[in-house]
Amino acid sequence: MAEVQVLESLVQLIHDLDGINDQRGLVKLVSEAFGTTKAKDCSVYSCADFAIRFSSSAGRHFGDTVLSLSNLRRYDDRPFIVCLVTPARNYCLLANTTFLKKISHSSQELRVNRIRGSFTGADIVWDFEGIENSAGNIVRLFAIHAAIGFEGNLARLVEATNNISPSGAKFEAGNTARKHILAAPSRAMRFVASPDIKTLKGALDRKVARYRKEILLAALIENVNVRGRVIEYLIAGDDDVLRERLIEALKSGAHGLPAFKTDNTLGDYQRQFDKFDAETDVKAKIMILNSNLKAYNLDKMLEFLAGNRSVFMVYFVGIHPGTRVKTVLVSMFQKDLLQGTILLRHWAGRNSRGVAQFEGQVVDALIDRPSAEIDVDKARDFLTRILAL
Repeated sequence: MAEVQVLESLVQLIHDLDGINDQRGLVKLVSEAFGTTKAKDCSVYSCADFAIRFSSSAGRHFGDTVLSLSNLRRYDDRPFIVCLVTPARNYCLLANTTFLKKISHSSQELRVNRIRGSFTGADIVWDFEGIENSAGNIVRLFAIHAAIGFEGNLARLVEATNNISPSGAKFEAGNTARKHILAAPSRAMRFVASPDIKTLKGALDRKVARYRKEILLAALIENVNVRGRVIEYLIAGDDDVLRERLIEALKSGAHGLPAFKTDNTLGDYQRQFDKFDAETDVKAKIMILNSNLKAYNLDKMLEFLAGNRSVFMVYFVGIHPGTRVKTVLVSMFQKDLLQGTILLRHWAGRNSRGVAQFEGQVVDALIDRPSAEIDVDKARDFLTRILAL
């Protein structure tokens, strides 16, 4: 993909210039190579594929002010890189909002509806959930950030910066709930081996077939969050009037989609069977994009699985823009999907275990080569780790 190649070329150029120890010289070489332009009101150089801020220090740790949060908001939809020039080596750090611990300077009035303050080099994490924040991981880390975005990080930054009490509470699992939760992988295996899974997938597939043209149109929406919500509503929404209004807007090419709100629940589609209560999350994946998908809130997942009939499924809708749509229905414990599930505890508030994401490449592979395999022991270990958070 073009943007990946650009990033790889950028970090390779900066690496090749290790020891240059000349911030202005490095800025000039990068700008000439990638056609970046300097912002009028801050020292950020940007192009369509990335934005970069250069700093210098005697060592790899630095506490200088990097950028205001309001300015970062302008660049947070693409990789925002801080290049730290030291005498021996140039370091590349991703400094999008997902990788900020807090906002340091002039941030006392920072609120969700009032963007204030700036962050320093000391506010950038060097390790994110076990992934080193370095040049070699920029593509992988940005895929994580893209699924959260600026708005998704803002409440966390407000809480971390001003020590505002978080809302919500962790799900506390008693002995019975814990027993049912740890039995969930075995329940999932029975469900995927039963005729019920064909019934469930058939119902969702019929929705996809009915709205295939509209799904392909919605896949062209640039905003990843709006795109996902529209496609998921076309398939699993429960208001037919609103769905028709969305369809009319998509077909007319109107810039403004009707306002709509999706329930903040675990899944999008609920169905009861004789032996199972199935909750299914609908996830749209644009197959040509290197992007992760939001998965689920860990506390909500545990609370649902505490029911002794609960089965949590994920219905992936793989879209090749303008051409075809392919679907797959799998358990959250499907072996490959579980291995590609990223736990974002850093991103959580103090009263939450956090959220999860699905790695985009794993989802792509599942859509192309469906598999229902579940490793019960690994799935139980996964749940045990989450319960302990």
